[in-house]
Amino acid sequence: QNQIGQADISMSRKYDRRTTTFTPEGRLMQIEYALEFINKRVPTVGILTKDGVILGAQKQQKSKLLEVEKHSEKMYAIDDHIVLSASGFTSDANILIDYARKAGQEHYLTFKEPLPVEQLVQLLCDRKHYYTQFGSSRPIGVSFFYAGYDRYLGFQLYCSDPSGNYSGWKAHCIGSNNVNGKSMLKDEYKEDMNLEEGTKLTLKVLCKTLDTTNPKAEEFEIVRLTLDEGIPKISTLDEKEVKDYLEKA
Repeated sequence: QNQIGQADISMSRKYDRRTTTFTPEGRLMQIEYALEFINKRVPTVGILTKDGVILGAQKQQKSKLLEVEKHSEKMYAIDDHIVLSASGFTSDANILIDYARKAGQEHYLTFKEPLPVEQLVQLLCDRKHYYTQFGSSRPIGVSFFYAGYDRYLGFQLYCSDPSGNYSGWKAHCIGSNNVNGKSMLKDEYKEDMNLEEGTKLTLKVLCKTLDTTNPKAEEFEIVRLTLDEGIPKISTLDEKEVKDYLEKA
């Protein structure tokens, strides 16, 4: 039995050295490793409501000796109408974020209108997929939540993984303990919920994934995309606002 087990390990190692080699079962091991890496990162939640989109994430636990950061490592504004939440390698995310911002500006310069949300998602996913096509490269180690608004489809929420696949969601959870988060979303999400209810549910799901009974406001980051007189607006909740929502949740 030990010899059989060793043979299976030896066989799997033949197929996980390159992203372009399929196993006999039709799997790409390097892609699966990247997906598993995302499942071990801090939890991130996205919820679509009738009057906006909410993205929430747990902040990275860092040493007290580090200087306080002046910008977020989880949330990125691409344009006035699109904001992303990244889960995975920050360095990988930065490359794609720069690419997305440039694509948005080029589209506006050419067509005099904001880049449609799903078109941006497709551009970034094509970029991710590119890195799975060559044996000399590795998959991009980051997943994104995309919260956006455009005049074609209104408010939208998408999620993409390291393979380059993406899906549209009403509510979704990735990262550690995402199974518990998804289970709560299935039970408590309602399509007609408003922004306030969605924000409370976002924090409730994050607390569920952390498995703690004493959550602290400074542990979370919440960003909301709404409309202000018909114009998309991205806002970040401060610690006091997060604390108030935690008490309500």
